[in-house]
Amino acid sequence: MPQDHAEIDLHRGLLQRLKDFLIELGRDFCFVDSEYPVRVGGRDFALDLLFFHRGLNSLVAIELKVGRFEPEYLGKLIFYLEALDRDVKKSHENPAIGVLLCASKDDEVVEYALSRSSSPALIAEYQTQLTDKALLRAKLHEFYLQNIQALNESED
Repeated sequence: MPQDHAEIDLHRGLLQRLKDFLIELGRDFCFVDSEYPVRVGGRDFALDLLFFHRGLNSLVAIELKVGRFEPEYLGKLIFYLEALDRDVKKSHENPAIGVLLCASKDDEVVEYALSRSSSPALIAEYQTQLTDKALLRAKLHEFYLQNIQALNESED
């Protein structure tokens, strides 16, 4: 991607290279839709990318941001996860997982933003080359385990 790209450019670039992107993510990822429509309270919203992960049995929402991470992005992602869990998720599926891909992030800002959130969200910097798929798979698995632990704690 050129240095001065917009979110729509990133979005289009990923879609054009969807097969390569899916291979990088791993074999268990299945593409659901781009600009996935979400309707809440009579208003229409669009989730950037929606996948399903067969191994985790979860929807995976990916939001794309071309700038640095801002805390309000997390609120939007959590909103989408709640909508997916209430209106899209099948009863046998696990709660949706969110991935927020930003051009850059300040780890301390991310830590503060995530500190009180119980939603399964991951914030990562994107690069012009994708992260090693073994690392991404390990992070998603780690995230899934944290989510299951949080669910178990909330049921107690």
